[in-house]
Amino acid sequence: MSNSLPSINPTKTKAWEQLNTHYNNIKNKQVAELFKQDSQRADTLKIEWKDFYIDYSKNRIDATTVKLLVQLAKEVGLDQAINSFFNADTINVTENRAVQHIALRNNHKVIIKGKDLSKDIQEVKDQIKSFSEEVINGNYKGYTGKTITDIVNIGIGGSDLGPYMITEALAYYKNHLNLHYISNVDGDHVHQTLKKLNPETTLFIVVSKSFSTQETLSNALTIREWFLNSSSDCNKDAISKHFVAVSSNIQKVVDFGISPQNIFPIWDWVGGRFSLWSAVGLSIVLGIGFTHFEELLEGAMEMDTHFKETNFEKNIPVLLGLLSIWYGNFFGCDTEAVIPYCQYLHRLPAYLQQGIMESNGKSTDRNGNKIDYQTGTIIWGEPGTNAQHAFFQLIHQGTRLIPSEFIGFKESLYQDSSHHNKLMANFFAQTEALMKGKNLEEVTQELQSKGLDLEAIKKIAPYKIFEGNKPTTSILINKLTPKNLGALVAMYEHRIFVQGIVWNIYSFDQWGVELGKQLAGNILAEIDTDLSNAHDASTNALLKKFLNS
Repeated sequence: MSNSLPSINPTKTKAWEQLNTHYNNIKNKQVAELFKQDSQRADTLKIEWKDFYIDYSKNRIDATTVKLLVQLAKEVGLDQAINSFFNADTINVTENRAVQHIALRNNHKVIIKGKDLSKDIQEVKDQIKSFSEEVINGNYKGYTGKTITDIVNIGIGGSDLGPYMITEALAYYKNHLNLHYISNVDGDHVHQTLKKLNPETTLFIVVSKSFSTQETLSNALTIREWFLNSSSDCNKDAISKHFVAVSSNIQKVVDFGISPQNIFPIWDWVGGRFSLWSAVGLSIVLGIGFTHFEELLEGAMEMDTHFKETNFEKNIPVLLGLLSIWYGNFFGCDTEAVIPYCQYLHRLPAYLQQGIMESNGKSTDRNGNKIDYQTGTIIWGEPGTNAQHAFFQLIHQGTRLIPSEFIGFKESLYQDSSHHNKLMANFFAQTEALMKGKNLEEVTQELQSKGLDLEAIKKIAPYKIFEGNKPTTSILINKLTPKNLGALVAMYEHRIFVQGIVWNIYSFDQWGVELGKQLAGNILAEIDTDLSNAHDASTNALLKKFLNS
């Protein structure tokens, strides 16, 4: 396998050695004290870019930390890797593919393996625009001549998480069409959704690059059967009016019954978890319109340019990616929390789980060697303020150090300042509380002011102490717009890339999902024949219990 990426074990670099020494010097320092020592800290440890204000001053770092992390990025060849990425080199080496989801959101010439793909990309965009406008305007009719009222996206993984997250995030900009997402092979999920739908006014989008993904195809076949059985007038010709596909396997789509003109192509250089910018985003376009989709692409393109051209010291994806490495590899943190103070972004943590954990959950380096250092980050989270009444107890007073990322907006979409001020007051208060904590003296004074005697205070005080010094990064954005959302998502994509390069792993394959699929196929055949005794004792016992129930 040829590799245009550098392949350097980060733990063998000079910067890593210096970071280890530096960590021992700084690990017990209080961020609150660092603020007292440096009056310019808040101004120094921030990045302002377009509508974004990134405050990373509440992290357990100082200027030396930043300097050494940037040095690490340079020593492992991040500059070279970024150039390879933007030059459309074959950086997905194990699958022999380029990685060019960024090509979907720019207007530049795109050459992959000697072929200019700009025309192909534009043709698909034009197809999406024309089709979506026909549906939205009511000119596209179902088999009985009725207009479409509901859109159902059938996909899984990146074919579901990205479009679903975006349409939820941009629900404020949504038109009259009702959007539904079916992903799980759980039949209850499918049938529960179908209960709400009228086959005469529903359009189904089957999203599968190979058109053979088990979950997606099973759901699509079940839905097709439901559709054909819905009326005696509903025949196979009607399928072409109600089913479209996003796929690269044209023949399988046609065999399913979908008209060739309703097939939206996708290419092998678009990875599933980075595919919402492609025809995979058809449901997004149908939900918010092509103009807003273009704004989403524009925001992502601007972040691409920032990532490509900005010095590492002020490069948002680079610095935030390096901070994750700082906590994961030096502090030993296993998880990071993402807390959007915006209900519209309630699906963002789930989307990032796939993007980050499927990309960088690897244990083999780019030389094919077993890795002996930590890679990958466990991502989790929920919107604030709900999260404050759920898992914030663990972040504040638990035994684990959990770096947290807060995302908020200066302006609410409905201009309800009363609610928004309360929301953002909590945003700012939580980051301050996590940093400052509350010591025994403060707790004692507080309890004395409430009239408790010294004996009572002695008993309750230990439970009310907050250790503080919990790291947070604040991302404050002017307003939730399609353009700003595009930039935010692209920021996370590039952070994934940065971390993968530093960890010396391939971020764009996902072989780890294959084994379970293979075994599931074998077990399904055994379940269908009611015969199985070919597994470990536990699995055999479980299958026996299931089959005899």
